[in-house]
Parts: sequence; C-alpha cells; structure tokens
Amino acid sequence: MTYPTWSDLDNESIVPPHGARKGSELGSVAVMVSCEPDLKLIKSKITNPGISPFFTSSLMTIQGSSKGACIAGPFIGAPYATMLLESLIAKGADKIIFLGWCGSVTDKLNIGDIILPYKSIIDEGTSANYKILDKKTPVSKPDLELMDKLSSHLRSNKNDFKKATIWTTDAIYRETKKKVAYYKELGAHAVEMECSALFSVAQYRKVSIAGVLVVSDSVASKDWDPGFRNKRFKQARKTACDCVMTFAQKLCEPKIV
Repeated sequence: MTYPTWSDLDNESIVPPHGARKGSELGSVAVMVSCEPDLKLIKSKITNPGISPFFTSSLMTIQGSSKGACIAGPFIGAPYATMLLESLIAKGADKIIFLGWCGSVTDKLNIGDIILPYKSIIDEGTSANYKILDKKTPVSKPDLELMDKLSSHLRSNKNDFKKATIWTTDAIYRETKKKVAYYKELGAHAVEMECSALFSVAQYRKVSIAGVLVVSDSVASKDWDPGFRNKRFKQARKTACDCVMTFAQKLCEPKIV
C-alpha cells in the first residue's frame, strides 16, 4: 500500500532543506541549469565565478558575490531537481529561472525552437509530495507574472520563442508511441523531466519560478530525431543562455523608487 502523500502536505519534514546546519545566505535570484554544456557556456562568460560543491552539482556566484544571481547545476530528473530547488529556497532564493532542453512531441515545434512552458502536465512522482493532484489531468504552472517579465525580456532582445504546454515524465526511455499520442492529445507540445516538479515545489514554498526550454530532439514521428548536433539547436542554446543570464542580472538590479 502506498502512503497517501497528499494527506500530509501541512506537516514539516524531519530533514530540513538546509541540511544539518544552515549555510550562507544567497541572493534572491537563482538560475537552475539542467544541462552541463549550457552550464559550461554560462561559466565561460563569467569573470572569476565563485564555485562550490552543491550536492553532486555545483553552485556558482557571479563575481564571487553571495548576493548576486547564483547558478546551480547540472542535474537531471524531478527528484534531484527539487532537492536543489529546496536548498536554494532555504538559502534565500525566491526568484528562480530554469533552463533546460526538451523533446518535441508535435510537428508544430522544430529543433532549435525556444519555448516558455506555461503549463506542465505531471507524469512524475515528486509533485504529489507538494500538492493534491487532479485525478484526471494533473498540471503545474510557473509564476505567470515572472513568466510575463521573461517573455518581455526575450521579446525586447528580438528573440523568437513560443509559449507551450509541456509534459514532464520520469522515464525518458518509456516515451512510447501510445504515451506520446496520449499526452499530445492532452495538449502537450514537448516533453522533459523536471518542470512540473519544480513548478509544484515553487508553488508550495510560495516563490516565483519560470522556465526556458530549447527543443533538442523530437519524438513526434515514429522514429526519434536527435538534434543535438544541429546548428540551429546550438545557436538557440547560446541565445537561451545569454537571455536567461541577462534576465537574472536584471532581476538583481535594485528597483528605482
């Protein structure tokens, strides 16, 4: 018998998110970068970043400042992603931007497209620990205000993007034809492994989160189409990395009264 996690959402965990002892506070802005090539690209453009271990990932701070934007990654999968997010929130982050890759499940998206997920269909096991799931089609959403600001930032820099519903799954090697068709019928345009859980945690902890995804491959047809060496994908990754970091830096700027 499975323990009903939805019945226990108001109780605190025995293990605190900050670990055995609370570490140094970070600034309010955190960028979560799931893919190592993107993390390396971002790191190459930061002068003397402060780098420290962060579980099995790393935590970078811009110009060694603990109060600027921090960058965490790489990571894969909903459970580990939420461990990082919980720890970032415990350290003071309350505005989070997620950067990752996704696979298209429809011919309306092409490899190298940049998308902003405004809804993620839950097909992972972590979200149930943070919210009561709809029995028919459970979904999680980002903070729409932060997503709108991110949209405006991309638009102001003349970057093309699409807003889309996505599907988050635990099992990347179980994207069967029937399952792809099912989630496509529910409105999904792409699939990945972290977003819905990150959105669920952020909502539970009452912090803001928005995501940027780059289409890296496609399972829209009967055969898998990997686009990781595609020139358009590589250029889109650079664009997404630049936009996410300039947006994070913009969020760090003090408001002018």
